[in-house]
Amino acid sequence: MKKDKKPDELMLKKGWSRRDFTKSTAALAAGTGLGLFGGVAPVFAKKREVHHVAWNNFIPPADDATKASAKAFEAATGIKVRFETINQNDLQAKAAAAIEGGAGPDILQLHWNHAHLYEGGLIDHSKIANLDGGDSVYDFQKEAVTVNGVPRGIPYYSIGNIMAYRTDTYKELGIEIPNTWDEYLAAGKKCKASGRPFGQTLGHTLGDAPMFCYPLMWSFGGSEIDESGKVAINSTATRASVGFMKEAWEAIYEEGGLSWDDGSNNRAFLSEQIHTTANGASIYFVARMKGMDHIADNMSHYMFPKGPGGQFATSVPLSFCIPKYSKNQDEAMEWIRYQLSADVYTNYIAVQKCFALPRKPGMEDHPVWTSDPAVSVFATVPQYGRNFGWPGPFGRKASEVQAKYIIVDMYAKAVQGASIDEAVGWAEKELKNVYGG
Repeated sequence: MKKDKKPDELMLKKGWSRRDFTKSTAALAAGTGLGLFGGVAPVFAKKREVHHVAWNNFIPPADDATKASAKAFEAATGIKVRFETINQNDLQAKAAAAIEGGAGPDILQLHWNHAHLYEGGLIDHSKIANLDGGDSVYDFQKEAVTVNGVPRGIPYYSIGNIMAYRTDTYKELGIEIPNTWDEYLAAGKKCKASGRPFGQTLGHTLGDAPMFCYPLMWSFGGSEIDESGKVAINSTATRASVGFMKEAWEAIYEEGGLSWDDGSNNRAFLSEQIHTTANGASIYFVARMKGMDHIADNMSHYMFPKGPGGQFATSVPLSFCIPKYSKNQDEAMEWIRYQLSADVYTNYIAVQKCFALPRKPGMEDHPVWTSDPAVSVFATVPQYGRNFGWPGPFGRKASEVQAKYIIVDMYAKAVQGASIDEAVGWAEKELKNVYGG
């Protein structure tokens, strides 16, 4: 077997002095914008590799961009990146098994604030948290990874979720964009009566179900807890939101949505089974990518309607998290920083065509936000954003509630026949098991 040359042998072969070798290594690090963490030069005698697990992005060019970046990163640093993608609903189980077992990927992509669930198994990322614009990251993304004042991950980007709809259907039926939930209900009744229902999942799926149910509850004035963290679900406002959903389910929705995952409504919209659904920009982007212009040319997006409690949205924070068991922590940090370098990051966000929202201000004037009216509304989503647990803390308990789908199941139970009292009472009991009281 051919042996790797030691650093001294490489220097002799190339005619370098030790000083030349050190200067060259430092230049390489500076050229890639990475830096040498702790002042330690790369060890070329050891093969360095980073295993990075992320979700299967609904926008395939995003994963292609990451793979291309991995090759460029390896060419620049000698660090190989094994980029693995899995179904997003499997990420949490993968993370839990890896951290509990003390072995697995060097970087876990976590959604929401799941870093709070694995605080004890994730490193302190303070070394790089404020680099690469980290000091100006949106608060809701910082909150997702900051546990007891310690950054247990690095914010990457977020995904907004609003209403995708068929403009031609609305025009034909004389429907204006709904501003309130009552108007939304009236629009849905017209659409379903014409054989073009709305679609909404109430299943145990990471994105579309909670990203619809929480803003619905908030907009009616309901919340799972109050500002002090006390369970507050059993309120007149929450009951009104459950009553709305109980009426709406049969009146406007495709009723098979109870078992849908985050891809089901995409497929239903693209097959013209439904004509309005809560989603990111992925439906539109896929329609364009697949040449389904009869759909893409006749669709757009609008914000979730207002309720008596206001108008709200959620954006899924996605983060890089390095586990304590990783033996490649410095290499993992270098790879994270490479992905956050200006050109690489801007390209990654841009190829997703408004599906991914930047982690900090500064891209508002980029053509990706201004060139296409069908998706330009996504630029406004962060200003309506709230995190799970609002108006209380976005901590471990709020994450546990989301992971157990308590709020989603409250609505699901109601539309399946439980009374409003039964559905809200069940949720109250479950929430008290988490929060206490």
